[in-house]
Amino acid sequence: MKKKGKLTRAERFEISILLEKRYSYRKIGEAMGRSPNTVSYEVKVNSVNGAYDPLKADRKARVRKRASKYQWRKINENGILQSYVIDKLKAHWNPDEISGRMKEDKEPFFVSKNTIYKWLYSARGQRYCQHLYSERYDRKPRKIKKTKRIMIPDRVSLDKRFLGAGNRTRYGHFEGDTVVSKRGGTGGMSVLLERKSRLLVVRKLHSMSPTENLRKIRDMIRRLNMKSITFDNGIENKRHASIGVPTFFCDPYSSWQKGGVENGNKMLRRYFPQGTDFSLVDQKEIDRAVKIINEKPRKILGYRTAFEVARAGGVLLKESHLCFDRVS
Repeated sequence: MKKKGKLTRAERFEISILLEKRYSYRKIGEAMGRSPNTVSYEVKVNSVNGAYDPLKADRKARVRKRASKYQWRKINENGILQSYVIDKLKAHWNPDEISGRMKEDKEPFFVSKNTIYKWLYSARGQRYCQHLYSERYDRKPRKIKKTKRIMIPDRVSLDKRFLGAGNRTRYGHFEGDTVVSKRGGTGGMSVLLERKSRLLVVRKLHSMSPTENLRKIRDMIRRLNMKSITFDNGIENKRHASIGVPTFFCDPYSSWQKGGVENGNKMLRRYFPQGTDFSLVDQKEIDRAVKIINEKPRKILGYRTAFEVARAGGVLLKESHLCFDRVS
């Protein structure tokens, strides 16, 4: 079992001895019970003038560790950097997305996600913690009602889905779901998410009827290069055969099989929390939330945005009315 944690001074001496014996990083790692990457990183970062000295390496590591405790102060001391971080937090980017996008855009400044978190929990940064996504917006597990199940006619099981849809190697394969109003409210949202780019497209539903859901899905797909949709077994998807693209269905009570759109719903709940009555929400409010989500850099996309990836992948047939203009 490989060791974890920081290298000790004794281990640095061991690395030095094994390097002199011409051991490879892999062999050193095996001898020490460490990952070869740990050894490689140690030699690369803590060498001085191309030579690895265990005493100098240990001193260098200690100095770096002390300095890292105060890295968050860089944000306070650099007004441009601080403004950048605050603006992105207000746009509901998380620290990982902010840091990753800095590097992707080759900004003249850079701080790690950990530095941003430390700054947020400092006296100066605490006021901006309110912009972080909260765990309370996680969707609660739906209660399974033990009622007679209404089968979806002509449903095709998920295991028949195209290979490119299942492994996210091809664009144009979507997942669909609905978000409902609070008890006593009416309507909700029809949500589509493209599996490869994570592009989110949403329309307001005035009711949860299959006909209303079909109408809104048709409206969305006119502007999308869509090859398939995966649904759960909700009755609102009963008219799937009229959509005009191949449709596939999760196993009963297995909504986790379309986890992309479930995660999209979670992000939407940041703006429309549990208990929202969608009869009081208009499409413009939904559009604004969707814009913000689609313009967030995503780690899984290499810190590009869902819109950037979807546009490059040819997912969008028409950009008008899909809420992809910049948020002002």
